[in-house]
Amino acid sequence: MELLSQVGGSVINGLAYVGSLVSLGGRAAYYTFVAPFQGKPIRFQRAVSQALDVGVRALPILSLITFFIGLILALQAAYELRRFGAMSYVATAVAVSMSRELGPLITAIVVIGRSGSAFAAEIGTMKVTEEIDALETMAISPVHFLVTPKFIAMAAMLPCLTIWANAMGILGGSLFGVAKADFTFIRYIWASLDSLFLRDIVTGLIKSVMFGITITAVGCLEGLSTGAGAEQVGRSTTRAVVMSIFLVIVVDLVFTALFFFMSQG
Repeated sequence: MELLSQVGGSVINGLAYVGSLVSLGGRAAYYTFVAPFQGKPIRFQRAVSQALDVGVRALPILSLITFFIGLILALQAAYELRRFGAMSYVATAVAVSMSRELGPLITAIVVIGRSGSAFAAEIGTMKVTEEIDALETMAISPVHFLVTPKFIAMAAMLPCLTIWANAMGILGGSLFGVAKADFTFIRYIWASLDSLFLRDIVTGLIKSVMFGITITAVGCLEGLSTGAGAEQVGRSTTRAVVMSIFLVIVVDLVFTALFFFMSQG
């Protein structure tokens, strides 16, 4: 019975946490789509600043990681494909893998490490120093003032970063394709493009938008839930990273299964 009680408590806590994320996302959506028509404009300048931090400043590390991921994929694919005399399919394997799955997922993990943790630390520090309370005292909603620009920036930049990650992964694969698989660079790029369908790219972009919303919701919720003391800021930041990675994997599973069954139908 004690085991069942612990399992039940964990399930209830998990559902309550998901409910808190949905509630926060709903309030951010209200301030994005409804409130501007009620005299509460969106802080576009802050959203642009967040977008630069989330997107442009993440390009160097994201480019490096996805380039090497593409090269590793090409090596692993060639290891098996050469046994069947199918080295010409290396470009296809890399392009499809990056576009459908690895591009959005690697991008999300990089953004979690850079920006999701930063969101939790920023808002958590404001909570500890009572800046959040000061905003509420001035009748300024913390969700409108702090969270909504982050949601807008993430939802806009994650698809852009994913497209860039896909391109860098294909370029990484081309390094092996040109060196060892008898491709020319132009032929490798054309083989990659010919192997992709629109649905491969669209499914990856839809996932990236959902990843961005999930990362922002978790980071901001953990920041707003920070307790008193500097130690709690570190705990909130750690918890934001762990929960973001877990929930991104869950969201990835859900949408992958959804797209699979839709394609079957």
